[in-house]
Amino acid sequence: MICRHPCAVIELVEMKAGIHNTCEIRLKEPFNIQSWSITTVIAMAVLFALFGGCSKKAESVDFAFSPETNYTMRATEVSTLISDSGVTRYRLITDEWLAFEKASNPYWYFPSGIYVEKFDSTFQAEWHVRADTAYNYTNKGEWVLLKNVKITNLQGEKFDSEKIIWNQKDQRIHSDEFIRIEQRDKIITGYGFESNQEMTNYRIFNPQGIFPVPDNRPAPAQTDSSSIIPETPAQP
Repeated sequence: MICRHPCAVIELVEMKAGIHNTCEIRLKEPFNIQSWSITTVIAMAVLFALFGGCSKKAESVDFAFSPETNYTMRATEVSTLISDSGVTRYRLITDEWLAFEKASNPYWYFPSGIYVEKFDSTFQAEWHVRADTAYNYTNKGEWVLLKNVKITNLQGEKFDSEKIIWNQKDQRIHSDEFIRIEQRDKIITGYGFESNQEMTNYRIFNPQGIFPVPDNRPAPAQTDSSSIIPETPAQP
């Protein structure tokens, strides 16, 4: 079950020839990391490992470390706030977070689903997204969200697709897949989509249909960030 406060169980992995060193830090009590970045959290975990803050064990194994497929950090039961330039920008909730920092194109992998909420400079939620799985290519600043991707913006408009790419450097969100957008009075479907990062200015490249929404439709269900469906697709 996902923690309701900033917390995590962090496992650091160091691979050498024939040696698998593992250090696990279990944060039993919630702590406030609102002004920290995830890099700071990882650095703190390293300090715990160096100064005996966790149990570190080494075992000889017949194992060839592959930086592309073997993770260097694993965190579970994660619920955290992430800052950018000293300002809290995101809330991230996930059951499992794998970091492949030694890969040629370093990335984070979320195999068991993810929920992300984006804030503006005043800590007002701009939109939130959930997906069955996700990749974050950290050097490129690019998120690839896969399977049952659902975004809701500040106006309550809902965006559904099987694949959405979020480029933080370009401040652009786009997809080449089928997209369904539910507005207050109509539903728009089509293929190909792009938007600004705030999800307020968007367009569909190849519209397929526009359908009116009945006025007597039931109220939408309340968002529950703890409902994340596990799925482990291949890396895109």
